Amino acid sequence: MPPLPPPRIRKLIRQGAEIALNPLPEWLAELDAATLAGETRRPIADDPVLSAGLRRVNRANLLRWAAANVTAPGAPVPAAGPEDEEQRLIARDIVRRGLDEPALDSYRAGESVAVRLWTRIACALTADPDELRDLLEVSLRSISAFVDACVGEMSALLRAERAALTGSNHAERLHAVTLLLDGAPIARARAETRLGYPLTGTHTAAVLWVDDLDEDFAQLDRAADLLASAAGHPPVLDVTASAASRWLWTSARPDPAVLRAGLERLPAVRIALGPAATGVNGFRRSHLDALTTQRMLARLASVQRLASHDEIELVALLTQDLDGADRFVRRVLGALDGPPAEAVRAYLAEQCNASRAAERLFTHRNTLLRRLARADTLLPRPLHENPVEVAAALEIRRWQTSGAGS
Repeated sequence: MPPLPPPRIRKLIRQGAEIALNPLPEWLAELDAATLAGETRRPIADDPVLSAGLRRVNRANLLRWAAANVTAPGAPVPAAGPEDEEQRLIARDIVRRGLDEPALDSYRAGESVAVRLWTRIACALTADPDELRDLLEVSLRSISAFVDACVGEMSALLRAERAALTGSNHAERLHAVTLLLDGAPIARARAETRLGYPLTGTHTAAVLWVDDLDEDFAQLDRAADLLASAAGHPPVLDVTASAASRWLWTSARPDPAVLRAGLERLPAVRIALGPAATGVNGFRRSHLDALTTQRMLARLASVQRLASHDEIELVALLTQDLDGADRFVRRVLGALDGPPAEAVRAYLAEQCNASRAAERLFTHRNTLLRRLARADTLLPRPLHENPVEVAAALEIRRWQTSGAGS
């Protein structure tokens, strides 16, 4: 073990580590952005479950180093071991998706951010150039050694998970699914044999997931059963994509009402559905659209727990630029909110028929008309001058909040 730095430098390291142990939100945002940036890490960044897991691991590593240097400033900091549940789960998920290298790259990207942040902290701790030099020399060497240890530990976990997965039925199914999704030239009959699922006919894909790794994963099993039941128990293909997510395909369309009722008993689970589509191309297309649905819910931080691509396709396109979408909603809707907004949305959905809109809201027609009149005073432009933009803005807001479809 290398000798500890002098007491004055240890004191500065402790002071800096106490600051790092309570990171500013913008520091964490910078760390998150860096660890998920770049083409090689795009498959992780695009998956809400994998990206959330990797963010948690990188943040935990930052806090682990800081906490260790509060307790023993300047001493070597060990990486989290194989007993760390969070590390083990993300390693399993990464191996299942074949994303080993991008995951390890994220550690190095996180290191570059940590070095920049620590340098800012260090420069604020002392104005003595010799002291600053010694402080940075010791602490940056510590950060580098710690990240090396984290990469080594994660590499060992990845090898162990890969060995455990090799030869399993799950690995064979996931490999076949990956080939189909990538458009690889795998014979349909061979793929059907490996999957135990017919690729002819119509498919509806579903992505099932939980946002919190502390939740009961058994709910995913029950949600898979619920989806099969809601579709009338046709052939179903069920693949574990990660510890917190499942990919399913069914040859019949699940009933959304049955799914919504069943999800009331499974509060941790969320479901994104693709459209019904035919053949091998439909198998692929429905899954990709289900992933688009899942990503949109994550992008909008939506609390809604069931969504289909048919419902969200327009909103997904409109919200690719989140800041632009927020500006659009504010510009178009102004102060419109609450019951007047609900009245406008129902009125537009019923093709501007007030009677049907009132029935839709279970309210009196005169009440609806009063709310529509109130809406015109809240909107920057009267509804009749701008119905298309108002409808689009209300649809975006619907998926940002806990409205219908949740």
